[in-house]
Amino acid sequence: MPRIKVKRTSTVTDMTAMCDVAALLLTFFILTATARQPEPLAVSTPSSTYEFKVPAENNATLTIGQGKVFFEVAGQKVRARTLELIGQQYKINFTPEEIKKFSVVSTFGVPVSSLKSFLAMSGADRMKPGVQTGIPTDSTDNQLNSWVLQARTATAEVNQQPMRVSIKGDSKEEYPVVKKIVDVLQKQKVNKFLLVTNAEARKK
Repeated sequence: MPRIKVKRTSTVTDMTAMCDVAALLLTFFILTATARQPEPLAVSTPSSTYEFKVPAENNATLTIGQGKVFFEVAGQKVRARTLELIGQQYKINFTPEEIKKFSVVSTFGVPVSSLKSFLAMSGADRMKPGVQTGIPTDSTDNQLNSWVLQARTATAEVNQQPMRVSIKGDSKEEYPVVKKIVDVLQKQKVNKFLLVTNAEARKK
């Protein structure tokens, strides 16, 4: 019997639809991504094998290094409300434009009296050495205590959730500076907080 010949079909696949989907996904991720702002103080955190991600919401980070303390609270609305409460406490009238600028500032470290001039600067000028001297933590002028307290109040008002605290300390920072920060938290009965570390490979 003669062998039946099978008709060959084209193996060409139209990739137009796949390219369109890939382009749409790429555009979506680019437009929705948030650029990470540079930190005013680079710290070398200690290593650890403990795996737990720092919460992206309802969290405040205290960065400690070179004897200075910097503060960051998550969420633009929470940051804006925190500045309003700080203004009420220190009797400083922040304009809506200043509040808007502060809401997009991540980590900062300046005294309350310098906030207006700090917000008037450009983003590049804020990162210049010597501009951010750290938040005062002296016993006579403990502004860090006020920032933590008002941030906790703002987080509860805006998100109806308690605020968690993370401490990001330089591995070479001396103990008295870290203890001073812990004392501020314990004064407000915040006895649970996260320590930010670098991920270390576990030994097999």
